[in-house]
Amino acid sequence: MGLGPRSPHKAGRRLPAGSKRGRGAKGSGRAPPGRRQQPRQFPDGRSEPALDAYPHLSPEALGYFRRALSALKEAPETGEERELMVNNILKEVESQALALATNRTGSEMLQELLGFSPLKPLCRVWAALRPNFRFVACHRCGVHVMQSALLQLPRLLGSPAEKEEEKEEAGKAGTLETLEELVLGLAAEVCDDFLFYCGDTHGSFVVRTLLQVLGGALLESDRAKPRGSQSSEAQRAPARECKPAEFEVPEAFLNCLQDLSSCFLKDIAVFITDKISSFCLQVALQILHRKLPQCCARLCNAVIGYLSTRNSSADGSPLLLFLRDQTSSRLLEQVLLVSDPPRLQSLFKDHLQGQLQTLAAHPIANFPLQRLLDAVTTPELLSPVFEELSPALEAILAQGHPGVVVALVGACRRVGAHQAKVLQLLLEAFHCAEPASRQVACVPLFATLMAYEVYYGLMEEEGSEPAEHQEEVAAARALGEVTVLGSLLLQHLLHFSNPGLILRSLSALTGPQLLALAQSPAGSHVLDAILTSPSVSRKQRRRVLQTLKGQYVALACSRHGSRVLDAIWSGAALGARKEIAAELGEQNQELIRDPFGHHVARNVALTTFLKRREAWEQQQSAVAKRRRALNSILED
Repeated sequence: MGLGPRSPHKAGRRLPAGSKRGRGAKGSGRAPPGRRQQPRQFPDGRSEPALDAYPHLSPEALGYFRRALSALKEAPETGEERELMVNNILKEVESQALALATNRTGSEMLQELLGFSPLKPLCRVWAALRPNFRFVACHRCGVHVMQSALLQLPRLLGSPAEKEEEKEEAGKAGTLETLEELVLGLAAEVCDDFLFYCGDTHGSFVVRTLLQVLGGALLESDRAKPRGSQSSEAQRAPARECKPAEFEVPEAFLNCLQDLSSCFLKDIAVFITDKISSFCLQVALQILHRKLPQCCARLCNAVIGYLSTRNSSADGSPLLLFLRDQTSSRLLEQVLLVSDPPRLQSLFKDHLQGQLQTLAAHPIANFPLQRLLDAVTTPELLSPVFEELSPALEAILAQGHPGVVVALVGACRRVGAHQAKVLQLLLEAFHCAEPASRQVACVPLFATLMAYEVYYGLMEEEGSEPAEHQEEVAAARALGEVTVLGSLLLQHLLHFSNPGLILRSLSALTGPQLLALAQSPAGSHVLDAILTSPSVSRKQRRRVLQTLKGQYVALACSRHGSRVLDAIWSGAALGARKEIAAELGEQNQELIRDPFGHHVARNVALTTFLKRREAWEQQQSAVAKRRRALNSILED
């Protein structure tokens, strides 16, 4: 979901002690520690079977499904034979669906099989699991099967062939429920015990996927296979708003989504303070923001309203306390991202004004502050925010929170205000504003997020005059390691209305230094910005890129550099293409043997260039002509 890693706690972890649904609390569906769990009594009088009553998958059955899945992968992608094979395998799955779903290996195979499944077999498997939905949804393996079933909806709901099959089935007596009915039935089950599912370590994943499916929008992290936990690097990933993959859903789905959004309002305190439940509310805000904005606004108002009534902080609004909390701060990040400009303005004025530098210095609160800056779209909000933060840029960098500075620069780029001022402040923060000769060194400093003295290893006494920039020393030094945030900073600056200083600094780099920038995973995107920024003229672009002459072969034989060279080639004029091809042609055999270089050689049509120059020039002239025609159409 982009909201942090799966909880490392064991299955069965519930809300913390002291909350409404603590471990062993009434209605939690889980027995207290040290006691054997008894069968659960449902409201309609049915009893959930004891754990021993659930079927187990035999080694023979596991072997059969493993062989069947392997054969299915080798079969042709279309045709009657494949269709018959899929239906036969899923017919066997239907009788052992529960055993497969709750077996580690079996659940992995079942997820793959559901990805191949037509509509009717999927509905039959779903119906087979439905009597034990609670158990499957809260099982460490079964949860992924339920997610996989839900994630088939974009494929099956939009298929005309599947719709026709559903109509035929609907005309028969005693047939299965339609896919739409199965989804709505699952939603009703979740709605009946909403706190339980949202608070369960595994069940919450089903809730989050269900919210996306009902809204017809899959968030980026759920488009891939829903197995496995996220890397440790993502543990505090920014809750940036990501563009979802959208698909059409029935009106009944949106009505159901609205009903589920109302469930959050009933126990808003739990969803704000509990780590697991909070993830569900964060996903709901992202989906509602696009599909049901009024419901989204109502939830945002409920969150801010609740937090604003808590005990007041000694230094201002009670909201400040929650901005420093690991769980509620993540939720507030999402609230900031989905809030419209008037609400953002109100939040800033009522709760945050005068506290931004304090928030920027806090190890947790600086993240919501970054999201506030990401959401700024008006000069009316940017101006007071900039006025408050700008005097502290160097202190914020020294505290190890460069993300705040990058987000502020991004807001200046987006709004188109305070650009010259923030660039001057950056030069001062990195100690390259004075003397003026140091300014040409700003790109390597920004890219590595190092002050001038640190980058060049100078020992300057406090109060002494800063030394002049030594071009010979700078040229002899290899480019330092480019950071992700440093790359983002340079990309924003290259999109400023006047990126002249950044371009002059880039032009001052030596060929090996610019090559190192292009070969860096993060730095290669700086070259992308040079090629795509509307503020960079063709002449300025050519002046920077000509430094790469003599480096094209090394560029082509690099994972990230080859992508940069492809982008340079795509926008190059015929004359520049001849120069690139001629240089690459001198090392043709080396390129062909390299795993990245041979793709560049093919893209450049290097063999044709070396053996049939005239035909190559005609081909490239035709490509350039088509590109000019396309550009003129797009510009019109």
